[in-house]
Amino acid sequence: MGPCDGRCTLVVICCLQLVAALQRQVFDFLGYQWAPILANFLHIVAVILGVFGTVQIRSRYLILYAVWLVLWVGWNSFIICFYLEVGYLSQDKDFLMTFNTSLHRSWWMENGPGCLVTPVPDSPLAPQDHHVITVSGCLLDYQYIEVVSSALQVFLALFGFVYACYVSRVFLDDEDSFDFIGGLDSYSYQPPQKSSHLQLQPLYTTG
Repeated sequence: MGPCDGRCTLVVICCLQLVAALQRQVFDFLGYQWAPILANFLHIVAVILGVFGTVQIRSRYLILYAVWLVLWVGWNSFIICFYLEVGYLSQDKDFLMTFNTSLHRSWWMENGPGCLVTPVPDSPLAPQDHHVITVSGCLLDYQYIEVVSSALQVFLALFGFVYACYVSRVFLDDEDSFDFIGGLDSYSYQPPQKSSHLQLQPLYTTG
């Protein structure tokens, strides 16, 4: 492999994935979205393994990274369908994102660009120790921000999967060619032969 080819590209893709995942993890923490927090953590670990496998030429780590990316694409596709309420999915089912531990939703719901939050005092709809708010004036609704974020994750994951398969295949081919040549096993240790400097002289006897 050249000095900077598929390996360098894959490292760059992994770095972009780490930046995007950390940014997403911060906002999911602010919104108490526990299911995405757990998924983001696993994704960060898998990306770090991908970087390690690329730098250290470990095809097994790249294969594990590629398998995780398939699951990651599936998870983000679910997130997109959830916020767009495709099929039977509905944003009213908060337990899907918070494990039914809180009533929090996406942080962008109240903090999106241009959003104006107005509290509704003494609302009969408010559960105990909670309050009702109205959000208006948003330049981009929170569900579309979440969709764009997940779409970016899918985009990076697809590129990462392609390059991970390519680089791991190159690593495996290099290992196979090295074994075919014989590698280090074809060289057997031969101890140095002692050369004798003693010259034989004829022996004369007297009869």
